[in-house]
Amino acid sequence: MTYQDYAEKIESFAKEEQARTADAAAGKIGAVEATRAAGAAEKIGRVVSVAGSQVIALLAAEDTPDHAEHPGTLQIGALVKMRTPETMVFGMVSGLSIPIPGQSPDETEMRIVELEMVGEAVEGADGKAIPFRRGVSFCPALGDDVYATNQEDLRHVYARPDVASARIGTIYQDQSLPAFIAIDDLLGKHFAILGTTGSGKSCAVATILRAILSQHPEGHVLLLDIHNEYGHAFADCAELLGPSTLKLPYWLLSFDELREIVVERVENREADVSILKAAVIHAKQDFNKDGDGEEFFFSGDSPIPYRLSDVVRHIEESLGKLERATDSAPYLRLRDRINTLQADRRFKFMFEEGLTIKDTMVDILSLLFRIPADGKPITILDLSAIPSDILNVVISLVCRLTFDFALWAERDVPMLLVCEEAHRYASQNDESGFETTKRALSRIAKEGRKYGVSMCIVSQRPSELAVGILSQCNTIFAMRMSNQKDHEFVRGTLSESALGLMESLPSLRTGEAIAVGEGLTVPVRLCFDLLPENQRPLSGTASFSSAWKKGDKDRAFVAEIIARWRRQRR
Repeated sequence: MTYQDYAEKIESFAKEEQARTADAAAGKIGAVEATRAAGAAEKIGRVVSVAGSQVIALLAAEDTPDHAEHPGTLQIGALVKMRTPETMVFGMVSGLSIPIPGQSPDETEMRIVELEMVGEAVEGADGKAIPFRRGVSFCPALGDDVYATNQEDLRHVYARPDVASARIGTIYQDQSLPAFIAIDDLLGKHFAILGTTGSGKSCAVATILRAILSQHPEGHVLLLDIHNEYGHAFADCAELLGPSTLKLPYWLLSFDELREIVVERVENREADVSILKAAVIHAKQDFNKDGDGEEFFFSGDSPIPYRLSDVVRHIEESLGKLERATDSAPYLRLRDRINTLQADRRFKFMFEEGLTIKDTMVDILSLLFRIPADGKPITILDLSAIPSDILNVVISLVCRLTFDFALWAERDVPMLLVCEEAHRYASQNDESGFETTKRALSRIAKEGRKYGVSMCIVSQRPSELAVGILSQCNTIFAMRMSNQKDHEFVRGTLSESALGLMESLPSLRTGEAIAVGEGLTVPVRLCFDLLPENQRPLSGTASFSSAWKKGDKDRAFVAEIIARWRRQRR
């Protein structure tokens, strides 16, 4: 509703309101019975329009006692309350205006506050208040008074003693009040942390995980660490898997994932794919034909051990049966590519093949998913040293294993998958990323809740994320954003009650967020708690001004970097 629209609608109320406030100042009227629990001194205005979930109130004049009592109460995102016969309705300030400015300083102006009703508190049969709940069953009527909220009201709204919760920060409007998340609602329906570089996303991730796991040390969290930031933050409670400790053998790959690595992008690629698939299935059958009698379903996707040497052997046998040498190109390409992968140190964590091949799937998944947790409920997967040409495949593998394990575990082990830099491998652009990775993440987003898999999406470019993945995140922590495209994209995912808060996105300080969704009682601007230095991720920006004042680097420093580069080890 524009200023002109509702200015005309409420102009008739202005004179009446001035008369009411003048009477109140002169002591001619007493307390209204409807304010029995609110107190007349807290009144700041009255309702002049109700439309759906939106309320417009006319504020008390500046020179009345009601206004003087609470001169700084109202700002975007603040809560006010309105009494109905059955409930106390809470509204969030979404707009403030003076539709008809006065022509002189002494002229009384009409001041308008726009509210979005966010919830209510009900008085039970025993006289005790039922905890705050979202939604409104009874709307305020025209002429009902609007009251400022006090600290007790805010505690009643923001804290939820009836559910498992964890403190993650403080309320921006009153930093003496803690900000809580409802743990089951947050994790049960996915959440996202969005913001530009330097807004504090990584610290927000660390704060949320610390808050939850300090109360639930037997959790199961898998964090995809693209830039090697989090090992420092969780050194005391995480299993760190890096280039030297990570083991994801090739036989865990689905056929689509294996094809992405092994089959080169050439014309007539279908021939290479067909040859590879037949060789893999034969290799699985060869390796498991002398098993312990347990029946397996053999396909290109079955997570069953096999030898790469058997794959190469089947390729060479098929090559030897060709009638024309001109048909040998796809066979030779596959053989050479597999040999190259096995010889490359960068792929050792996946394609190393010793004298014997063992079924280590139990060990691998127990380590990945922290079963048992043993005091370390987080696994941090350092992907910073993974070759870029197979990074998407590794992420696809991990996401798929997470979902499939949860599927067959039948919700016995709820897990959280934290996806840092998600826009890099879950892009809405069909030409960006790996389609199998997007498919694995999309499956978790759409179906993970049924099987106890939660997902945390962390991204600095939300507008580049696949819409189907972000739309499944029912709690959003929106941190500072200056890119208009990202801003508009995030606005499209939020409820009406949060849109007023969204206007402050570009001006948020580092460590602040607009939080909205199932994990919180109402949309709120909050400040994340600041963790100790040793619990913060290593995500700070390099200090050029400090580094460029010192001249302590020499040729030996360059030589050491080159040595690590060639060893592919930090």
